[in-house]
Amino acid sequence: MAGPWPRAEDGVFLSFSGERDRDGNSYVSLYGEYGLSPRSTLGFELGRSNADESSVTLWWQRALDRGQGPNRWTISTGIGMLDRKHEYLPLAQMGAAWGRGLDTIPWLRRLPGGGWLAAELRIKVAGATKDQAETQELAAADASFLAYITPETVAKSELTFGWHATDSLMLINQLQLEDRDDTGFSSKLAISGVRDLWGPAKLELGVIAPLSGSGEVAVKLGSWLEF
Repeated sequence: MAGPWPRAEDGVFLSFSGERDRDGNSYVSLYGEYGLSPRSTLGFELGRSNADESSVTLWWQRALDRGQGPNRWTISTGIGMLDRKHEYLPLAQMGAAWGRGLDTIPWLRRLPGGGWLAAELRIKVAGATKDQAETQELAAADASFLAYITPETVAKSELTFGWHATDSLMLINQLQLEDRDDTGFSSKLAISGVRDLWGPAKLELGVIAPLSGSGEVAVKLGSWLEF
């Protein structure tokens, strides 16, 4: 999923993935994209964590460039709903992304197989919950618990280096930076391998390791379909 590149017109991408850390906290999601036009992509994400929280987000992305030149730029906006123990809260998000293929970068174009660099920024806002005190009490017993609960405001940025190591294997290295209104700043390093299976199917296996802030090492397993 190289965000700054819009999905091809009428193209479909689906991903089902799960993440679990060593404290037992987990999150599963179904993510999809549809190429509405050469420059517009529609998407959705359904997610659920073991913190008794579910969410649905619908979003629209628009390419700012016309597919010419080395740089790709996009903006996006989305709305959704959060269900936390049957308390329903609105969600809204905005984002921007930049990307560039390795074949356009002098010191990386000789890397066999090619790949991409990307930077994405997203800001998400959720409605205030009535059970904030209860949430903080639960989090006090498990510092990594809050990472699987949506805060009222959060800014996320992701710096991605993707490499087509072989014809059937991609390696994706991502630095994830996050600033939440409840726990402050944190950073993580996510490393995944994506392997071709058959037809349009791929398998993803990765590890997410915290560099700063709260959180525990987590593993990620997912499947991709693209057609």
